Amino acid sequence: MCAIAGILNLYADEQIISAMLKSMRRRGPGGHGQYNSKCVCLLQSRLANIDASNGSQPIILEQGNGRYVITFDGELYNSQEIAKELLALGHCFQSRSDAELVLHAYVQWKTDALEKLNGVFAMAILEEQTGEVFFARDRIGVKPLFYMEHDGGLLFASEMKTILTYPAIRATLDEDGISQILLLGPGRRPGSGVFKNMRELEPGHYAIYRQVKLSVKQYWKLKDQPHRDSFQETVEKVQWLVKNAITRHMAADGPVGTLLSGGLDSSVVTAICASEMKQNGKQLHTFSLDYEDQEKYFTPEKFQPTSDTAFIRMMQSQLDCKHHWTVLKPEDLVENIADATIARDLPGMADVDTSLLAFCKNIAPHVNVVLSGECADEIFGGYLWYRDPKIRNIQGFPWAQSTKERTAFLQPWVTEKVNPAEFVQREYYQSLSECDILPENNETEKRIKEMVNLNFRWFMQTLLDRQDRMSMYHGLIVRAPFSDYRIVEYLYRVPWEVKAYGGREKGLLRKAMEGLLPDAILYRKKSPYPKTYHPAYLAMVSDLLKDLLRDPHAPILQIVRREALEDLLQQEFTWPWYGQLMRQAQTIVYMLQINYWLDHYSVRID
Repeated sequence: MCAIAGILNLYADEQIISAMLKSMRRRGPGGHGQYNSKCVCLLQSRLANIDASNGSQPIILEQGNGRYVITFDGELYNSQEIAKELLALGHCFQSRSDAELVLHAYVQWKTDALEKLNGVFAMAILEEQTGEVFFARDRIGVKPLFYMEHDGGLLFASEMKTILTYPAIRATLDEDGISQILLLGPGRRPGSGVFKNMRELEPGHYAIYRQVKLSVKQYWKLKDQPHRDSFQETVEKVQWLVKNAITRHMAADGPVGTLLSGGLDSSVVTAICASEMKQNGKQLHTFSLDYEDQEKYFTPEKFQPTSDTAFIRMMQSQLDCKHHWTVLKPEDLVENIADATIARDLPGMADVDTSLLAFCKNIAPHVNVVLSGECADEIFGGYLWYRDPKIRNIQGFPWAQSTKERTAFLQPWVTEKVNPAEFVQREYYQSLSECDILPENNETEKRIKEMVNLNFRWFMQTLLDRQDRMSMYHGLIVRAPFSDYRIVEYLYRVPWEVKAYGGREKGLLRKAMEGLLPDAILYRKKSPYPKTYHPAYLAMVSDLLKDLLRDPHAPILQIVRREALEDLLQQEFTWPWYGQLMRQAQTIVYMLQINYWLDHYSVRID
């Protein structure tokens, strides 16, 4: 994994390049490189995982009469198959790095190479003879790639902070960005970087920069097809796909671990990894998160019916793994509010972000790579908004049914420019219009597939952003095997009644994994990522918001009403602010993050 960046057709001296590389250091602490040619400067900062002694970037390939240069962030899970095919075509490799393999694949097949890649990636490839630069991002959107067109040139990078180091660029927020932060956040519009003129190459897209013009094309999307497999064939196919994806995601030169929450998804990943490691005479490292006094203060609720600890210990007793606990205090979460904001470059998911950031810091000294159960809920239909017909049929983003409450936070000058309800509904219906759904589906099936698309393009991207930024901030690679595009494609076509087999959330996945896990975990009711229930946490963040309100020049007051922040200290919303976990304490932290973000990035309100 790496951080990548580039400056195209713009002035770039050593001071500018040094500042950009410095901003990339956390994603790539293992060294950096650069390539300069005419009006193109490509940068890379590396976190080596495979073939660490070779594969430094940018990589140059002389082929025929051309010279090609790549800067690449990511990894492939079918590299052996691609290498075999390219070797048969006469290609020779200097390393085992995925970056070099991708460069050869591009030289051989051009944009068609993307169809062959199974992995996560963001890349830029310079064809020096023509001066064209090719960009691409993986199908699912696991690895980020932002860009900004400026003064006839282009800046691109893995993270927005790198682009913002360029001297002529000022972090600016207009009414659209404000609306995204306060009406959609921490989600954001697909392809948007929230800052004015900041864009993100969308998942499944590539772009070509040619003669100071950028053209963007889509090479992959979710497409509906009839599902012809019998139930038993479907179960067997899911079983094979999941196990194959997990074992492929285990490839690494160093030790591998898993995140273990005691839920279905992480337990499936852990059990398969432990079995594979044991066959090779190795022991799997497992990592779990808990909070101080969680058993004392945990309160069962609709969204989080059970605590994780007992189920984690159940998996511990079954598997011969080396287990590591991280127990966070309320002050640990508070101390990470600023760093989590910097890691994401945006206000994020409050303590869902800060806890993962602290967790990854503790994991990094033990392993380079961990696998998580992320994305299973979106793909297999695990959320309540899939299963509850009343919630499912609400016209709007089901994880943010709080537009009225959110509107109350906006300064009047913003609502004079933007109608909040229309803004949210426009984004919602635009996403629905882009869904590929067969017309012969019944109404329930159509709605489920709309929900899958909404989750895939919005909610899942927020979670993948969180996983990538919080882990890479500490030089840790977190992989999500359930995001394998083969699983995503296949499950999209499976009827809902099969996904919800037995009337349970993720019933198909449970059926496919029978015999792998203890029944208590295999059939455990879904419980989301854990949050703290410690009353000291609410008290601490409330005090921070009170301190903020004592400052009449607090940046957030440019866009948020003081009265709304005062009310937030006194009451709980009927609906969570976002997802299932962001309630009063987390919404307070979100507001603290907005204020810190505006200040740290010196954001100008336009």
